[in-house]
Amino acid sequence: MRASAALVAEPGGQDAAGAVRLPVQRSQAPLVLRRTPDAVYLVGGAGGPLGGDVLDLRIEVRDGAALRLRTAAASVALPGRRGEESVLTVRADVGAGGRLEYLPEPTVVADGARHRVDVVVRLAAGAALVLRDEVILGRHGERGGSCRARLHVDLAGAPLLRHELAVSGTDPASLGPAVLAGHRAAGSLLRVEPAWAGAGGEAPAGCAPGVAVMPLAGGPAVLVTALAGDALTLRQRLSWRPAGVSAPREQAGARRTG
Repeated sequence: MRASAALVAEPGGQDAAGAVRLPVQRSQAPLVLRRTPDAVYLVGGAGGPLGGDVLDLRIEVRDGAALRLRTAAASVALPGRRGEESVLTVRADVGAGGRLEYLPEPTVVADGARHRVDVVVRLAAGAALVLRDEVILGRHGERGGSCRARLHVDLAGAPLLRHELAVSGTDPASLGPAVLAGHRAAGSLLRVEPAWAGAGGEAPAGCAPGVAVMPLAGGPAVLVTALAGDALTLRQRLSWRPAGVSAPREQAGARRTG
């Protein structure tokens, strides 16, 4: 299956203080977009992704607009009949003064599945970004398949981050101390906050059990990565933040998956 969806957000104007207009909201199953008062949700219009599926999501946040994009539930990557890889590509552009919060629920990679996620974000100067990615190897009682997640982010035309995570429930090296260290859940949270630079300080750094926090040299940004045994603990660890830095606004944390 091949499917694509597109979303464009722009400021709502003087009559809709703080609101956002969506002049483009185009869906194609299984990528179905639904707007609610707190966010736009990506609702799975079919099971999967299934091996062989190629899914493409395009996002544009125009100058001064703010968009929160979430998913209604975790997605489960399933194997295809011939062992094909499923692919999700997300490409986003955020204009000056714009803000994108892309906060999907975890991707669960079932036994035998091969899944790839490619996320490319281009931020104008002064744009803000909160982007979360979570991978769970296997449903309950499964070892899980393989997943490769790649994140490329540019800020003001210059590279900000090139990050890649490749994990597999059947690869001893992936499960070993250099990658997952025996855990079945891994994730990252990238925050790009222009206000940090405006305050005259660097992006905050720190650490906590199961969490690594790395300020990025290319801008007022920080990358949080975490490992955990389950989805709930992973979400809690990715929500860790230094004192004085607020978490992304969203409802209660992830349900326990698998």
